[in-house]
Amino acid sequence: MARIVMKFGGTSMAGTERIRRVANIVRKQAANGDEVAVVVSAMAGETDRLVNFCREANPLYDPAEYDVVVASGEQVTSGLLALTLQALGCKARSWLGWQLPVHTIEAHAKARIEEIESDALLASMAAGEIAVIPGFQGIGDDGRVTTLGRGGSDTSAVAVAAAIGADRCDIYTDVDGVYTTDPRIVAKARKQKAVTYEEMLELASVGAKVLQTRSVGLAMKEGVRVQVLSSFIGDDAIPADDLPGTMIVSEEEMEQILEDGQMERQHVTGIAHDKNEAKIILTRVPDKPGAVAHIFEPLADASINVDMIIQNVGRDKGETDVTFTVPQTDLPRAQALLEDRRGDIGFNRIITDSHVAKISVVGVGMKSHAGVAATMFKALADRGINIQAISTSEIKVSVMIDEDETELAVRVLHTAYGLDAEDEAA
Repeated sequence: MARIVMKFGGTSMAGTERIRRVANIVRKQAANGDEVAVVVSAMAGETDRLVNFCREANPLYDPAEYDVVVASGEQVTSGLLALTLQALGCKARSWLGWQLPVHTIEAHAKARIEEIESDALLASMAAGEIAVIPGFQGIGDDGRVTTLGRGGSDTSAVAVAAAIGADRCDIYTDVDGVYTTDPRIVAKARKQKAVTYEEMLELASVGAKVLQTRSVGLAMKEGVRVQVLSSFIGDDAIPADDLPGTMIVSEEEMEQILEDGQMERQHVTGIAHDKNEAKIILTRVPDKPGAVAHIFEPLADASINVDMIIQNVGRDKGETDVTFTVPQTDLPRAQALLEDRRGDIGFNRIITDSHVAKISVVGVGMKSHAGVAATMFKALADRGINIQAISTSEIKVSVMIDEDETELAVRVLHTAYGLDAEDEAA
């Protein structure tokens, strides 16, 4: 008997028919004799609808009251799923964030889970009851409802899995696993049998939308085995235990998978792209100690994340140009902040460009294999794609290019690294 946490996203819960399909998937898992807890998101589009209500009611809304409103989306789906499971003859009940409780810290609308009290939940599951838990919500030190920020239900599921010592946390989405790249761009993208926590963290942070970054970090910290699956399967589909999606595992478990011959070793795991990037160039910045700090301190104070940074030697002695990227949605704020600090920084002009994209190549194999970056640069150069900026980590190389060349770059790199799936007829 296993202890499994199953998480279903908004598209999986969008309407009574899809909730019925989810209930059947959960019922089959419980029929194996497993102890099952289910974490659900609000119906697709519901959180946006509730956020708009808050803005209409009061543009300067109180974050605590905002949380009360937006947390209701998950409350609805958890109750509906419990009711549907009961209609199928299953023992099931919903557990709201304050009933477990899920203790959170820090600010409303972007709280972090500190602890989940699991005794009552474990007793209920041991008695054969399916626990249905609304993701995204918890309770603060003051006893008020809190929410974890957009995409927080993934984090809720991993936190529940850690709290109850689950054997696995299955994340059901609208894709059936983690692919080498976006299958909508590259038809020959391959589904991965397994990726490491590190690789998934990098992929999530550079544009892959499969899992929320914070949930992967928590899974890595707590050692929770995560599986990505599709909830859009027929009633006669094979259960998750027999037809796995993609497992997110530790490097040690990955080594074992490779040793057992269940998967081929590859230097590059995946290629991600992100069009939510904007480039800022500050010209003729004084080339002296502290100048760069004057640029990035106000951005950090405003919680604007800076990614790629290039400092060029200026034409004139004692001056330099500084280029960096920020999320596209933060470009107006960043530009305004920098203009306010023009006197302190001492730059001449701000040049911005929001028509750029970040392309990233990710893989643990880079640690022990030279030439990954060179392959990337040559493949792009051969197709006349200009690189505007570069950033690297131990297992990632990212480049900034013109947004119009995104899809071409992804396809070119996917082929260059030998990631294309072989034709079935071959």
